[in-house]
Amino acid sequence: MASNSYLSDIEIARAATTKPIEDIAEKIDIPASALIRYGNDKAKVSLDYIDSLKDKPDGKLILVTAITPTPAGEGKTTTTVGLGDGLNKIGKKAMICIREPSLGPCFGMKGGAAGGGHAQVIPMEDINLHFTGDFHAISTANNLLASLIDNHVYWDNTTGLDTRRITWRRVMDMNDRSLRQITTSQGGVPNGYPREGGFDITPASEVMACFCLATDIKDLRRRLGKILVGFTKDRKEVYARDVLADGPMVTLLKDAMMPNIVQTLEHNPAFIHGGPFANIAHGCNTVVATKAALKMADYVVTEAGFGADLGAEKFFNIKCRKAGLKPDAAVLVATIRALKMHGGVKKQDLGAENVAAVKKGLKNLKRHVENLAKFGVKEVVAINRFPTDTDAEVNCVVEGCNKMGIKAFEATHWANGGDGTTELAQYVADMVDNNENTFHTLYNDNISLWTKIQTVAQEIYRADEVVADQKVRNQIKQFQDQGFGHYPVCMAKTQYSFSTDPNLKGIPKNHVVPIREVRLSNGAEFLLVVCGDIMTMPGLPRTPAANNIEVDEDGVIQGLF
Repeated sequence: MASNSYLSDIEIARAATTKPIEDIAEKIDIPASALIRYGNDKAKVSLDYIDSLKDKPDGKLILVTAITPTPAGEGKTTTTVGLGDGLNKIGKKAMICIREPSLGPCFGMKGGAAGGGHAQVIPMEDINLHFTGDFHAISTANNLLASLIDNHVYWDNTTGLDTRRITWRRVMDMNDRSLRQITTSQGGVPNGYPREGGFDITPASEVMACFCLATDIKDLRRRLGKILVGFTKDRKEVYARDVLADGPMVTLLKDAMMPNIVQTLEHNPAFIHGGPFANIAHGCNTVVATKAALKMADYVVTEAGFGADLGAEKFFNIKCRKAGLKPDAAVLVATIRALKMHGGVKKQDLGAENVAAVKKGLKNLKRHVENLAKFGVKEVVAINRFPTDTDAEVNCVVEGCNKMGIKAFEATHWANGGDGTTELAQYVADMVDNNENTFHTLYNDNISLWTKIQTVAQEIYRADEVVADQKVRNQIKQFQDQGFGHYPVCMAKTQYSFSTDPNLKGIPKNHVVPIREVRLSNGAEFLLVVCGDIMTMPGLPRTPAANNIEVDEDGVIQGLF
């Protein structure tokens, strides 16, 4: 297997020669007149052009998901890019749809999120930093609503909004634990009514969810207007439209709604649009980009964040339900290193061959395979191979998957680009072309919110039970009684375990799921269920990636990887 270990991801990306974005768009028949260019190598695609495609047939939709994440890495985005390149290598008209990276993880733990090795999207620095400004537009729209709420209360407060019951929070796209809980409007009468508030990170914002689930500008405005911002003293709901916020908010988001098109290292088209986290939000790129891609390509490869218990579950139960999508297949990504960690090996010991640990770690993979089958999707496992993996370890996974009744393919896209996924790509193409689509959601709309929570916790996390104090149970019952019971649930939970304890690897048993709070995301049309100790505003680690990110004396960005 070829190795590029002496080059970092950013060095590989910089060594690539980009093609004009018009050439990339031409591959999927987008005319230059439909592009709004952001320089030579990225552009937005006009909504008018996208609307003109509505009568075209849809291509095949392929989801890339993964086993439970570990510090060893799984490479979901890398595999998404590699599979898209592989499909094009075997002569298929394919493109990828992924999320925009958040600045919080880039400057916190990840240092970048545009794929890796020879399976990347470029321009890497732009994508990982400000890109086309979508996140800034979403943050600004969110905080405009917060400002309009406080201004409404300061003047006439015609809605009777109770300052003690304002639920709307501000956001920023950076990890800052000190802003989780704050007091606003201090300093006397001119500054308004003091109250408790707080910040979430932008990917956790309901505005982000509305943006990603909306089908067009009209639908986006409808969703923004429905956002619940608080209650009156007699518990009557007050919505964003009641403080006349939907119009100016959608104005800020008008240009952001156009999907962003870039290219892979192999000059294949990629939509990168929207970016909710999957541990504290619904974890999928925009409906607009996905549905547009399905009209433009015969095969669309997309990804959903973190492990299949979070991203895939929400992709199926929220995005596909709301958008009417029927995914044709799921690719479950695993690495030998991650399987070893699920088998009990410490990170510092991953370099040594340990077939026994791989075999033990396969229990985590098996649970994800079983869970995906509950949605009726066809599956295949992609072994994202690292140069340090041994043949014996890879064969252990292949043989283990055979015993589960599922095919597993070694994929070397990190080192070899699309050439490293052609066998996987051919299998995926054959699988979706030759089989009937039998996708279905895990639960129906008409069961209660509490039953939906139990269904996800017990069927996907394999929890013994769900626990919540009476206040939380009363809130869920209140939302049910108020007519929101048909909404799906969006579980906010640690990504590092099937349980709510991030330290429990593998397949934890005999655990419970404690619900800390629930938030009605009425614009997004789901109930956010916050479990365990998960935070909607992350903190920075002891040594953040930001410590190594800088611009050198030649004006070149350093530290992204």
